[in-house]
Amino acid sequence: MYIPTYQDMLDAHDRIKQHIRVTPVRVSDYLNELTGAQLFFKCENFQEPGAFKVRGASNAVFGLDHEQAKKGVATHSSGNHASCLSYAAMLRGIPCNVVMPRTAPQAKKDTVRRYGGKITECEPSTTSREETFARVQAETGGDFVHPYNDPRVIAGQGTCAREFMEQTDGLDIVVAPIGGGGMISGTCLTLATQAPETQIIAAEPAQADDAMRSFKAGHIIADDAPKTIADGLLVPLKDLTWHFVSNHVTDILTASEEEIVDAMKLTWKHLRIVMEPSSAVPLAIILKNKDRFAGKRVGIIITGGNVDLDRLPWLT
Repeated sequence: MYIPTYQDMLDAHDRIKQHIRVTPVRVSDYLNELTGAQLFFKCENFQEPGAFKVRGASNAVFGLDHEQAKKGVATHSSGNHASCLSYAAMLRGIPCNVVMPRTAPQAKKDTVRRYGGKITECEPSTTSREETFARVQAETGGDFVHPYNDPRVIAGQGTCAREFMEQTDGLDIVVAPIGGGGMISGTCLTLATQAPETQIIAAEPAQADDAMRSFKAGHIIADDAPKTIADGLLVPLKDLTWHFVSNHVTDILTASEEEIVDAMKLTWKHLRIVMEPSSAVPLAIILKNKDRFAGKRVGIIITGGNVDLDRLPWLT
């Protein structure tokens, strides 16, 4: 298992900087007052495909040699990695095959197809996803770009924390959602060198809390088919992301479905930005644990904004 280094992150940034956006950091006086903390929101939902995953996907795609690039790339994903990999493949002009759960939001499927990705649907379980993907990859020969358990992807995601620290002149705590752990791992990779004093706290839905249970148990615990409104956080940790989580994460906190929706509504109202449920989990855990964050400079990574506007959670 190759563990990416800080230099890998710096190399990734040089490789992808012409293909991604330096996303803005937003603040809200109301949310600061509500939480008792200084909150800084890194808006990765403003990336062209609407999610931070374009960083890792671009690093993988543009790092391929010419011969492998001809065969394209392949992956399995519930949405944002699929759309971001399709986008990066489109920029390079290579094929992209994606396995997606049939229950994935239509907005995310539409985005994948808009960028030229070819979708093969599977059942909404880790087992079905991996079995279907094995067949698709065997047929296409595409380079497997795992949504998160891939050194190239983690190095790419780490570029977000590098920008964040520079834009805010440092933070006491960085909070990001955790599913498979790609963004958290990239954050750990960068901050362990760039700002080792900064705490890293992961935010997880209570109905898909396998990362928190793994963290407490000291080994990976994987659920096969958890159910939560935060559809981007349904996948389990893997060996590479577990390395970063177990060695560098300060804590993992959870929020209920209602708390996630409430946080999503608050950010729509007071930050005036589109945020998907997975991205609302960090604010939800801060609101739930105000004493933990009071008086601190807290960075929140808004990981994505690909929302089906016809099915907003407080309207269904």
